[in-house]
Amino acid sequence: MTELVVGPFNRVEGDLEVHLTVRDGRVAEARVNSPLYRGFERMLDGKDPRDALTITPRICGICSISQSAAAARALAAAQGLTPAPMGEITAALIHAVENAADHLTHFNLFFMPDFARPAYRGRVWHDRAVARFTAMEGSAARQAVEARAALMHILGLLAGKWPHTLAIQPGGVTKTPTARDIVRIDTSLRAFRRYLEEVLFGAPVEEFAALATPAALAGWSRGDAGLFCEVAADLALDRIGAGPGRYLSYGAYPLPRGECGFRGGLWQDGALAHVDPARIAEDLSHAWMLGPSAHPHDGATLPDEDMRDGAYSWCKAPRYGGQVVETGALARQVTDGHPLALGFAAAGGGGVLGRVAGRLLELARTQLFMEDCLASIDPAERFMARGPIPAEGQGAGLVEAARGALGHWLTIEKGRIARYQIIAPTTWNFSPRDAGGVPGALEAALVGAEVGEGEVTPLTVQHIVRSFDPCMVCTVH
Repeated sequence: MTELVVGPFNRVEGDLEVHLTVRDGRVAEARVNSPLYRGFERMLDGKDPRDALTITPRICGICSISQSAAAARALAAAQGLTPAPMGEITAALIHAVENAADHLTHFNLFFMPDFARPAYRGRVWHDRAVARFTAMEGSAARQAVEARAALMHILGLLAGKWPHTLAIQPGGVTKTPTARDIVRIDTSLRAFRRYLEEVLFGAPVEEFAALATPAALAGWSRGDAGLFCEVAADLALDRIGAGPGRYLSYGAYPLPRGECGFRGGLWQDGALAHVDPARIAEDLSHAWMLGPSAHPHDGATLPDEDMRDGAYSWCKAPRYGGQVVETGALARQVTDGHPLALGFAAAGGGGVLGRVAGRLLELARTQLFMEDCLASIDPAERFMARGPIPAEGQGAGLVEAARGALGHWLTIEKGRIARYQIIAPTTWNFSPRDAGGVPGALEAALVGAEVGEGEVTPLTVQHIVRSFDPCMVCTVH
């Protein structure tokens, strides 16, 4: 038996260490450490509630709109304010653009470059992977970055800037798009569709979105998605990194009348249940944090400066009904009922293959969603509702970042922020053990991963970690 510390990881947002116990060439136990404490939640104490709209987007430069949307929803709930319908649709479009851009970045710049490594030399697909995905040199990166930049012109028109926009507010959005804006946004969406159809999928997005089974996906041979499917089949990526089998989503892109672009819920054992936020609690038993385990509305962020024995991460351990859940694009597609995602879930989640396929599937479906949002926008309607900030109140903002379920919990007392708690997607997925000794989603997914003789940073471990697409700066806020 040997002990191995993997980290820091490159191409990961923030600091990450993975401590592995290896026995007979496989991971027997894993402990995931988020080694950098940041404390954004503490920065908000005593501030004007509206300051959360400015401060929380700076938690992350990748998912800042997700943080902004969560803060706006939390403040709206505390105000008892219903956003203007057009504002809600426009906010959904803004948010969807960021998530689509994130999926594109993950696939081309974070995940696929690992298959261009010399360790895979001799595989039938390796030369193509080198040409397309070698870090800083592959042709896929250039095309993806160009397509991403063109898509994000939409944020310039609707959000003013990216990252750290203030466009999304509790009552809607600050910008009423003009007819000319609609035409320019439509042009950007058409250009992004061309990239998806000519480069990523090699076929109409509707065709990829219609894939109904893992077997149908395995037969996909077109575009960069086809190369991924070939790699996944050759390396059996469906057999590594299985998650807990419970999928959580709050529902992506809230729309008027309580609808969502992608339906939320908790999926387990083939059944979908409504998410009850009251069942969420953060366990601190193995985190360098002080205080009892509690629901976020009652929780606190009090770092244990002595870093007590038995704890090993600055990340708390969120649990739903006391259980570990997985969150992310695959979870969203499972709870929304897409047959391909449900096929993976029924077969144990599909491991690394299922998570990455979930993001590709969501890219195709998000393109269709963005087009529908744009068609629904009426510049003649009202885009902002207004209401006073209460002296006392509570609110929760539950949204979906690209990596999964993101929640902000706000308590206002005497007109100021008394408590502010955040659970990010990677907090769910990269949590440490809880009081019962149950490992978090990644910790469990790593068990059984192969570690080759002499490997210091095992490739299989990297594939599993990257399939979750960690954002460690969000994890510890």
